[in-house]
Amino acid sequence: MLIDRQHSMLLVVDMQTRLLPAIHDHQAVVEGVSWLIAAAKLMNVPVLATEQNPAGLGPTLPEIAALLPPRSQAIPGKLEFSCAAGRCFDGSASPERQQVVVCGIEAHVCVLQTAIELHARGRNVFVVADAIGSRKVADRDLALSRLAACGVYVVSREMVGFEWLRAAGSDEFRAFSKALLKST
Repeated sequence: MLIDRQHSMLLVVDMQTRLLPAIHDHQAVVEGVSWLIAAAKLMNVPVLATEQNPAGLGPTLPEIAALLPPRSQAIPGKLEFSCAAGRCFDGSASPERQQVVVCGIEAHVCVLQTAIELHARGRNVFVVADAIGSRKVADRDLALSRLAACGVYVVSREMVGFEWLRAAGSDEFRAFSKALLKST
């Protein structure tokens, strides 16, 4: 199954100030998430961001918050690890958005529980391997293996971008290519 921008949304999970410094290679995760938000905005794909226990883990990283589209500025806080269980989607995801592209932290906790629950609820879930992270590499790797075994698609950010585009030759493609070249 290919990712279709008319039927998908981007979910940015818990990119928060107090937890990010503990994430292995956290700057690469920030870059991957930032890239995905920019691609989603370019192609008019809705973006939703969440925060896990914001009183304890702080707000969304300012660099990420600044990239979010205006309608995403009201970031739902949650105590449940899963964004699905935390009702972060209430009123945010229309029925035609059956594909959810997931990025953020931590891969083996909130990302994993969210992806598995959304998949169990009938959504097509795509976890972006180069835009997720955990404190330990082994936890991230185990999460990716488990997600794939559960039927969640494990993809790269370039897969997402090129599947949203579908073809070369448009102004969107040129803008995307320019941004892609900057980030490599």
